[in-house]
Amino acid sequence: MLYGIIAATSALLLAALLAALLRVPALRVGLVERRRGRALPVVGGFAAVVATVLVARAGEWFGVAPLGGGTGRLLVAGSVVGGLGLAADLWRVRGRVLVVGTAVAAAFVVPYGEVGVLGGVLAVAWIVFVSLAFRGLDHADGVVGTVGVLTAFGVGACAVGEVMDGLAALLSVLAAALTGALMHNWHPARVGIGSCGALFTGFVVSSAAVLTQAGREPGEAVGVLFALTAVASADLVLVALAGVFAVGPRARGRRSGAVASAGRGPVPHLAHRLRLLGLTSRGAVVVVGVGAFSGVLVGVLADLGFVGGTAVAWVAVGALVTVLGLSRVRVKPQLSGPLRVRNG
Repeated sequence: MLYGIIAATSALLLAALLAALLRVPALRVGLVERRRGRALPVVGGFAAVVATVLVARAGEWFGVAPLGGGTGRLLVAGSVVGGLGLAADLWRVRGRVLVVGTAVAAAFVVPYGEVGVLGGVLAVAWIVFVSLAFRGLDHADGVVGTVGVLTAFGVGACAVGEVMDGLAALLSVLAAALTGALMHNWHPARVGIGSCGALFTGFVVSSAAVLTQAGREPGEAVGVLFALTAVASADLVLVALAGVFAVGPRARGRRSGAVASAGRGPVPHLAHRLRLLGLTSRGAVVVVGVGAFSGVLVGVLADLGFVGGTAVAWVAVGALVTVLGLSRVRVKPQLSGPLRVRNG
């Protein structure tokens, strides 16, 4: 208990401090995106990644919180994915490179002995999907950090239920580090999370969720996995549908950009569309956070056996209604996704 408090506090403070210290250097080297007409340094996610890795490894080095083989591989693979995200923040990296790199990293994490070859392939595809979905959530101040903290806590609760202490410790440290970055990313943001932090968060929480559900009945496991990441999945599906049904030459150009960048194109995401309905920037984040909390709560309760498939089905219905409803919101170009400015 004492270690958990110290680790979480250390990760939170370290991430907050690093994000503040790296803000000015990021402006100088051009590690920024253009949001609301100004340059926003995207170092919050990098700070969260560094804080998570250092604090988690410190617990293992001092022998107070051994990660174990599976969790250790997960942390290494997540660091690689975070590195890919950092490259995407610095330069223009093709979407297929991120997809392939994330898939290769996921292949080293999936427990094939418990899920089988086919289950492993499906798990890799799902990890890639969720990782890109979290990258898409970095479209407005505070969104990906809020959803990431809630999801990390939820998956951590599942890990506790499965007596996976090392995995639970890693997820608690990740949640704390994201909270530290979120201190600078809440509207109006002083730093952005960026692809580095978003991909790392999506990869770690999705891979950890797969580890907690390995060995369960497929239908039950799929329901829990979906509920834990319902909001991120709904956002990516919303963007994909907007791209598929776009018409006209101008729309086709937007469609290809949106799909290739996994939701980073000019098609508005969840928070953008909520803004179009009249919500404030902070209000939109709160609504998205409430949706994420609801899905995560159902996922945790289903994992622990307190609720059944009916509750998960209601989460799916809610996500479907949200996607269909928000897809009808009239899009305004000025509220499209942030224009990203990178080196090169």
